[in-house]
Amino acid sequence: MVKVIIYAGLSIPFDEAKEILDSSENVEVIYKRPIQRGDLSQALKEHPDIIGIIDGVFHQSSAVGHKEILNVMKSGIQVFGASSMGALRASELDTLGMTGIGYVYEQYASSEVDSDDDVAVMLDSETLEPLSEPLINMKYVFTNAVAENIITNEEKDELLSIAKKTFYPKRNYAQTLSQSSLDSETKGKLIDFIRTSPDIKKEDAKELLAQIKNISQ
Repeated sequence: MVKVIIYAGLSIPFDEAKEILDSSENVEVIYKRPIQRGDLSQALKEHPDIIGIIDGVFHQSSAVGHKEILNVMKSGIQVFGASSMGALRASELDTLGMTGIGYVYEQYASSEVDSDDDVAVMLDSETLEPLSEPLINMKYVFTNAVAENIITNEEKDELLSIAKKTFYPKRNYAQTLSQSSLDSETKGKLIDFIRTSPDIKKEDAKELLAQIKNISQ
């Protein structure tokens, strides 16, 4: 029996995550709320074979530490990271054995982004529902919008500048667009594009879960 512990709930809700990776005859999957400092020492007591870190706390409590992850890996546990805190820590520890997955991880690993503010969001502490938009998602969408000739590179830079200057709990598309100089027609086209664009943090989370499913069965 392979035991898997996944820290999630924000980038991807637990019910959606279980549609991809759930307990079966050969695998026991335990889902936990976003990881924080000290959680991994408790996880060791459960003797997992694989740990997947998707979401974690940044500002509400102390974030999971590098030494905690290294200690887990030294005990022989495979650790994967994606989407949010997992992507950030994987980019810092990939040369030491942590496996990073997805777009957000690649952005950190390539130094395209270097701040935890890029993935930070305001959340409902009870439901874990995100109440703001992560900057990494906005960058992904606006970059694709340039590729689709919906906005120019200059307009993308303006939008991202506005978003970066906004405190992360208040960051969202509506607020960013309202402060921009985009004309009404361009705003309308961009809004339509945003509505049909994937949530890249969720897509990365799905990729991590699928990869763990493949190696655990």
